[in-house]
Amino acid sequence: MPPLPAPVTPPLPYTPDYPIRTERLDLRPVIHDDFAAIHAYQRRPEVCRYLYWGPLDEAGSRASVTAKTTRTVLRESGDVLQLAVVVRESGTLVGDVTFVWNSRTHRQGGIGYVFHPDHAGHGYATEASRALLKLGFEELHLHRIQAELDGRNTASARLLERLGMRREGHLRENQFLDGEWADEVVYAMLAREWRAQQEERAQREERAGQEERARQR
Repeated sequence: MPPLPAPVTPPLPYTPDYPIRTERLDLRPVIHDDFAAIHAYQRRPEVCRYLYWGPLDEAGSRASVTAKTTRTVLRESGDVLQLAVVVRESGTLVGDVTFVWNSRTHRQGGIGYVFHPDHAGHGYATEASRALLKLGFEELHLHRIQAELDGRNTASARLLERLGMRREGHLRENQFLDGEWADEVVYAMLAREWRAQQEERAQREERAGQEERARQR
């Protein structure tokens, strides 16, 4: 069998066309003026419960925001994008998301997200995370994108399952967080699974359009 053709990789350095727009959201670079909105959730213990950091005081959040402002371009494997998630209609910053370019050679990426709990229940985290999958698979032509989470974080697991990501691994007591051993769970999606998902969605939308046109006759 002949080898698979190498995918076309965007020229480096690669900067997304900001803002990355979804149906309701804009994903844009973090700016220093975002401090108050980001600190509002970084300081909350319930937000940081299953994360590897926090809760953060003002100094910690200022340092975090400063670091995020620099993470807007991909130059090489290991680089990270950290983007503010803003509701377009209101201009409200509701969280931030992370895209990690793990390996150019192996075409691997990762995603992460943190959202203010006051804005839960609207599907913002799912919508923003789906935009990161699209970026990875359709812009960077990655083969595989994964997400890691604390095994106790069932809400995050449900989000990844809504995205269509597959639970691939459960690592028992492999991290020490907040004075106790915790499990880590790995979810992932392959490029061909993403393509199949998009084709299925397009077919559903086409059927819905046909049914609507039939009702209007």
